[in-house]
Amino acid sequence: MHDWITSLLESDGYVLLFLLVGLESFGIPLPGETALVTAAAFAAAGHLSIYAVVATAAAAAILGDNGGYWIGRKGGLALVRRYGWFVHLNESHIRRAQGFFDCHGPKTVFIGRFIALLRTWAAVLAGVGKMRYGVFMAYNAAGGIVWSVVFGTLGYIFGRNLAQLERYLGLVSLALALVAALVVALALGVRWLQTNSD
Repeated sequence: MHDWITSLLESDGYVLLFLLVGLESFGIPLPGETALVTAAAFAAAGHLSIYAVVATAAAAAILGDNGGYWIGRKGGLALVRRYGWFVHLNESHIRRAQGFFDCHGPKTVFIGRFIALLRTWAAVLAGVGKMRYGVFMAYNAAGGIVWSVVFGTLGYIFGRNLAQLERYLGLVSLALALVAALVVALALGVRWLQTNSD
């Protein structure tokens, strides 16, 4: 995967970076973060501008998340209502998701930018959860800019040790995803115990 991204970045760097980050943010599981780190490493080698890399990734993240949000807002809820039974989702689950985004939506949108699986789906889930667009946009933009600066800087600084950096970033992202899943599972377990102990 890395060699494929590297060869494409050499020829069409900014366009490819925009597409990979934007489509990942839109809800399609693609290696957007790897593309950003690799493009930043290319900038460190003098092939691209680090400022243009960071700006391209931030713009793609923000625009892609906006598209994902509106897909979730306009069509996601209808799809969940129609096909949710297939994965055991019902109206009470939908109400809980909307309540979750009412309480924790801004944090989820911002922090989700830094967690591999959540980065792909946070915007769509925010749309399904009917999170207010102005709040979503503020945290989406902040998350996209901070993420682009942080990972662009890491790729630029550690450009010569890119494989090692990607391995560490992958492990950290996986650990954050596992911690988030554990927290959600514990919260659901506590809620279930409270509901069934009455």
